[in-house]
Amino acid sequence: MKNIGIALCAVIIASGLCSAYADDTMSEGEKLERKMWSMVMAGDMAAVESMIAPGFQSVHQDGARDRDGELALLKALDPVKVQFSDFKVTEQGDAIIVTYGVSVSESIAGQNLSNPSPSPRQSVWLKTASGWQWIAHANLNPIKK
Repeated sequence: MKNIGIALCAVIIASGLCSAYADDTMSEGEKLERKMWSMVMAGDMAAVESMIAPGFQSVHQDGARDRDGELALLKALDPVKVQFSDFKVTEQGDAIIVTYGVSVSESIAGQNLSNPSPSPRQSVWLKTASGWQWIAHANLNPIKK
């Protein structure tokens, strides 16, 4: 029964309805990733921008991006359905490293990038005086051109 509750919570976590339950069952790193995805899916780019560090870097199969490049990509992204798997979280000092799989139904500028199979992702978060900041991300899902 607990697994059903976790699955339901994952579906509606963005609404905050399961926040107390989620806080008890998820690591800080998993919560940060789910929060970022929720903000992107909701189109809350102001919140997304506030969590991305000035020195942020990402790598995708089409190359590397800085903060501005990642923000441009996220603004153009239209994720519809997201399914997470295999979260692994490591904490080192003020940093959290998160790896996970994600199956996502999404498009960029009308081009379908959906991948029904989980693709690996990795994020690094840094705890700062102003809260958690996203400092690095690797997305191994191919961006088709």
